Amino acid sequence: MQYDVFNGDADGICALIQLRLAKPTDAKLITGVKRDIKLLEKVSAKAGDQITVLDISLEKNQSALSQLLKQGAEIFYVDHHKSGDIPKHPALTTLIDTSPNICTSLLINHYLHGQFSLWAITAAFGDNINQQAEQMATELGLSAAKTEQLKELGICINYNGYGSCITDLHFPPDKLYLEMAAYASPFEFISENSDIYNKLIAGYQKDMQKAQALKPEHQTGSTTVYLLPDAIWSRRISGVFGNELANQHPESAHAIISYNRTGDYQISVRAPLTQKTGADELCSAFPSGGGRKAAAGINHLPINQLPDFIKAFDQQFQ
Repeated sequence: MQYDVFNGDADGICALIQLRLAKPTDAKLITGVKRDIKLLEKVSAKAGDQITVLDISLEKNQSALSQLLKQGAEIFYVDHHKSGDIPKHPALTTLIDTSPNICTSLLINHYLHGQFSLWAITAAFGDNINQQAEQMATELGLSAAKTEQLKELGICINYNGYGSCITDLHFPPDKLYLEMAAYASPFEFISENSDIYNKLIAGYQKDMQKAQALKPEHQTGSTTVYLLPDAIWSRRISGVFGNELANQHPESAHAIISYNRTGDYQISVRAPLTQKTGADELCSAFPSGGGRKAAAGINHLPINQLPDFIKAFDQQFQ
């Protein structure tokens, strides 16, 4: 059996679209909300099964990965998050690069020699890796309008992945993937599946307007913290709001704090765009934290630990 395990954000979805357009196969899909990254625990594999893993931290899946290899599965693992020690095993193939200006879809684009670069550009915009996305768009000769359309789509796919549970989202990530996977080009998806595209755009714009009306909870010369209200829209917008603020104020670090469904805090951190480093180090210092150098998060921060986080945040990016 083939298992496709992927992050429910733009990068994970667009990486799998590229791969399955190039190498079609009947696979069992395993995904979830963006913060649901211990996905290998959901795989029940046996000897000979093949598992593709896209855009989830190897460090957070070490135990399950080792168990699946012991069971005889063959695993292809592609990611750009903090990896920890990468095991050496004849049944494990990895494409892992934690550089701040790379994402999983760009790694897949290189692997496939640019067969479906438009989807890779879409994902890069979704992950706020705008310079690389714009450079690729220029190399392909895309107009400014076409480039902007891919940027909007990438942001909205990414936006759809945020939430504490599937019911927070406009579309379950596996369903959204299946809707898009039939199209060799994101432009075809936009024109032929406009109902889904328009719903994502409308939801994103509505939630972003609410976020932009808020004022910072805490601010220094180099850091800004926003505390969002306890609402579904807050959980949906937290990541892309952080990206928007990072683009507007590239020399500052940003932390977007929202409430998860257990009453704790969920945090999205964006390092300054002028120095894309430190977000993973900061968030990994907390039990449920992780991510990549430029963007990371904490899934469950107890309410009483918020002052500790803000102090550590300020120290990391002072």
